[in-house]
Amino acid sequence: MTILVTGATGKTGRVLVDRLLGAGQRVRALTRNPEEAHLPDAVEMVAGSLTDLTGAATALDGVDGVYYLSGALDPERAVQQARAFVELAADAGVRRIVDLSGLAVTVRRPGSYEMLRDVEEVIEASGLEWTHIRPGEFASNKLDMWGASIRAESTVRSAFPDALGVPIHEADIAEVAAAALLSDGHAGHAYSLSGPQQLTHREQAAAIAEGLGRPLSFEQVTYGQARAAYITAGMPWDIAEYLLGYQAEYAAEPPEVRPDVERVLGRPGRTLAQWAADHASDLSDDPVRRAKDSAGAVTG
Repeated sequence: MTILVTGATGKTGRVLVDRLLGAGQRVRALTRNPEEAHLPDAVEMVAGSLTDLTGAATALDGVDGVYYLSGALDPERAVQQARAFVELAADAGVRRIVDLSGLAVTVRRPGSYEMLRDVEEVIEASGLEWTHIRPGEFASNKLDMWGASIRAESTVRSAFPDALGVPIHEADIAEVAAAALLSDGHAGHAYSLSGPQQLTHREQAAAIAEGLGRPLSFEQVTYGQARAAYITAGMPWDIAEYLLGYQAEYAAEPPEVRPDVERVLGRPGRTLAQWAADHASDLSDDPVRRAKDSAGAVTG
């Protein structure tokens, strides 16, 4: 079986590549810059893009299943691109497609889910066996939010210390996607994914400290101070606002622990402490260690 992974260098796609290779599958990746992808030698790489479908027809040739990254790179044209992509996939004889959507579609708060749901509907109408993967908050967002202060000061700062979250390890998302690609019984399902624990930001800081095996301090800051810290760490202004908006929303309407990871994988999802242990090099103040481990995928 040959599986095409789009977004193969991303947080979930990179782990999925390793899981598929480990299951003995042939893996092909559609990527803009194959020479900079740092994927395993066993991966067949095709230069191309989902935004303009460069290389897509070549990448789909002889493919049995596709992992599709929905709309993240060009949300304004996501539906148009999805429609063109699934037409190419159907013409190429692809049987199965698993798309990375979002938990916003399950929750359905106006303004947060419509594009993702529109893409899902295009995929459902494609004639392919489809499965939607709808994760909530990625634990890896903590690298963007708190990574700089953890590395430099062993400190977590938050404007919403008591906001609850259920961050999910990217490896659990990838393994649910792998199951849907490789096993029967998942067609026509939409899996809503979360981590296994509902934790406040204070508790999340403690869980990360547990995983790292070293103490972290916690400091409450204002909304403006948190935004400034994110931007100083390299986050674009609009992304900083987006993340803070979700934190404010979670403070008022806490997200739930969802059962689908355990239903699909037959085990509970990985904890935030496990995620931190898996990303210890990313949260280290040693630049040599970070550089050494930066090309590797999560193995835990």
